[in-house]
Amino acid sequence: MRLFVRHRSEYSFSEPQARLVQLLRLTPSDHAGQSIVSWRIDVDRDARLKPTRDGYGNLTTMLYIDGPIDRITLEVSGEVLTEDRAGMVSGTAEPLPPLYFLQETPLTKPGAAISDFVAAQPQEGSALDRAHRLAESIEERLEPRPPEAADDHDAASCFDAGAADPQGAAHVLIAAARAAGYPARYVAGHFYRPDAIDGHAAHGWAELHVDGYGWIAFDISEGRCPTDHYVRVAIGLDHREAAPLSGLRTGGGHEALAIDVHVGPEPARQD
Repeated sequence: MRLFVRHRSEYSFSEPQARLVQLLRLTPSDHAGQSIVSWRIDVDRDARLKPTRDGYGNLTTMLYIDGPIDRITLEVSGEVLTEDRAGMVSGTAEPLPPLYFLQETPLTKPGAAISDFVAAQPQEGSALDRAHRLAESIEERLEPRPPEAADDHDAASCFDAGAADPQGAAHVLIAAARAAGYPARYVAGHFYRPDAIDGHAAHGWAELHVDGYGWIAFDISEGRCPTDHYVRVAIGLDHREAAPLSGLRTGGGHEALAIDVHVGPEPARQD
């Protein structure tokens, strides 16, 4: 599938800022099933952009802007060719061994309820069968909620509530998978939902490492393994480590951030 992506971020500040430094995880990489045709980053004022690659193998960009700054618009856009590989992930940059992704984080601690849930899972079948069964059983337990960008959602709280947005659902699966012995990681990216009114979405899901198969992606918020409707951008132990934007500013007051995302088979309309 040919997908066009536009991710626009607009910052505004109650007081002018002296300096802004941002780490951008907004650039997807080529791998089996995903080819980047074109990609660009645009800023509406003088800025220094320094591309690099982080310890997870993500393509990142450091953004430096000197003030005074009261408002800034950052836009990334591009065209991506995708292929449905039934969730199988290969050809990605892998600087870290799978065992690294067994680590817990504050957002992916399983807690007693998730640990008990995992212990009660049937153990028959192959490692792949058990991974799919674990994902399906968590999907059945969690009521889906629309994306909430305001906060990071930890696995234990979402599991106890019996409901989660895509970010929280991914954290629950990651916590459960690690408790079951599967290395697991968070994936930040984009999802084209053709039946939605606008078809736009930023998204998150999980990848589990299964012996004999490698990394396999699961999106339990959608009840599927990712298909050619997905654009994979960045990974981390949890959402915080794969978030599209993070950084710091020098200056007082408050900031407001508005994000607009377009994903679809046609380019975004120009405003």
